[in-house]
Amino acid sequence: MKENIIKHHYVISQSERRELMEQNSFLLWFTGLSGSGKSTIANALEHKLHHEGYKTYALDGDNIRKGINNDLDFSPEGRKENIRRIAEVSHLLIDAGIIVLAAFVSPYKKDRENIANIVGNDNFVEIFVNTSLEECEKRDVKGLYKKARAGEIKDFTGVNAPYEVPDAADVEVITDDLTIDESVEKIYNAIKQKLKI
Repeated sequence: MKENIIKHHYVISQSERRELMEQNSFLLWFTGLSGSGKSTIANALEHKLHHEGYKTYALDGDNIRKGINNDLDFSPEGRKENIRRIAEVSHLLIDAGIIVLAAFVSPYKKDRENIANIVGNDNFVEIFVNTSLEECEKRDVKGLYKKARAGEIKDFTGVNAPYEVPDAADVEVITDDLTIDESVEKIYNAIKQKLKI
């Protein structure tokens, strides 16, 4: 069946869409433990970019799992497919000229490497939201760590499933030491040059 699928080439190119948007388009991928602050920081950064006139779209783990990925579990295979689909959606948004902010635990290095392959290395900015397990458990906004420790959730990253720390993230924010605003400023300063065409 695959041999009958032929890629269609459209008249309008990615660079033309970027020119129309008056911005570069790429993916800001926030990775870190549950409760690290990924979504909060991504949301705050998107707010800043939006007010500066940039066209953005944020993708969040919980929201995606309620929609496009509601058929997936949290097994290593389910997580891998979850991340692959998000990378493909991000690729489409990048092609449309949008700056994408994606906040996902994404615990496996191999999966994060695959994201970069799908969207293109030049379009991938890995942001490691580095928060200690102790701090994440202290926050435990959703009560997930408590459930994992009680054995109610299996395959929970940081408790009974691994998190593979990025070897060389493009940006690292240590939220035990930085406020949300300081984290946003650090990321913004790192991507400032990349925002312009």
